[in-house]
Parts: sequence; structure tokens; C-alpha cells
Amino acid sequence: MNSIDLLILNFSEVRRRSIKLWTSIPEEALFWKPDEEAMNCIEMIRHVLESEHYYHLAINNRGNLSSFDSPFENRPYLSVQAELDFAEPFRNQFMETIKSFSEGDLEKIKIDRSESGYIRSLGDMLLRVAYHESVHTGQLLDYLRTAGVDRIRIWD
Repeated sequence: MNSIDLLILNFSEVRRRSIKLWTSIPEEALFWKPDEEAMNCIEMIRHVLESEHYYHLAINNRGNLSSFDSPFENRPYLSVQAELDFAEPFRNQFMETIKSFSEGDLEKIKIDRSESGYIRSLGDMLLRVAYHESVHTGQLLDYLRTAGVDRIRIWD
């Protein structure tokens, strides 16, 4: 297994566990949030999906985008499945982009996000994208614990 295969496996496992959690959230808890300043559960799910699309475009651009017209913006929040269905083509494109890179690209290509405080290799950036989703999965588990909602076991 090479580095690209491992990245794809990592993205697949992170998303599989996220979906396991997301689809377990009771409908009545989707709009729960711990305080007025926080995202609610379904907003956080969309944030993860939308951020992945942004990161894909930033990777293709080799850095920050001068503007980002999000296809996720102004869509009504209907259900977790509606969010997943809408994001699926973007996810598939992102996975195809990752598969198109070579082992050498992972170190050679630099992603300049100086505006965000860093320049990283492509390999590092891809790991950061998956980590972003993982962090929010943990955050949602905490939301559910705080709200007194039963949590599914994502560690199988």
C-alpha cells in the first residue's frame, strides 16, 4: 500500500465513522447546540462537508481562494441524508483528485495558506483536511453527551 492509498483509506474511514455518527443523531437533536454562539448539529455536519469542498478547491489552487462561492450556502437544512446526497459529487471529485497525485507530489507540491498562517506540503494538507473532520466528529459526540442523547459507538 502506498501513501496515496493510505490517504484514501484514512479519508474513507474518517467519513465512514462520521456518517455512522451523523445518521444516528435523532431528528429532534439536529438543531441542538450548547450555546447561542455555537453551530447546531446539522450546521456542523454541513460545515464539515462544505469545508472539504473548500479545501479541495484550495488544494487545486495551491493555496487560499480569492473568493469562494459555496454551493452549500443558502440551502435549507432538511436532513443528514440530504446533506450527504448533495455533498456526494463534491466528495467523489475530491477523492479522484487525491488519486491523481503521485507519491512525489505529496512532498513537492506546496499549499500556500499564508493568510491562514501556514504553507504546507500537499501530504500534510491532506492529513489536516481529514483531521478537521475528525475534530468535529469528536465535538458532535460531546454535543450529544451534553444534550443527554445516547451516542453510537463509532469505534468498531
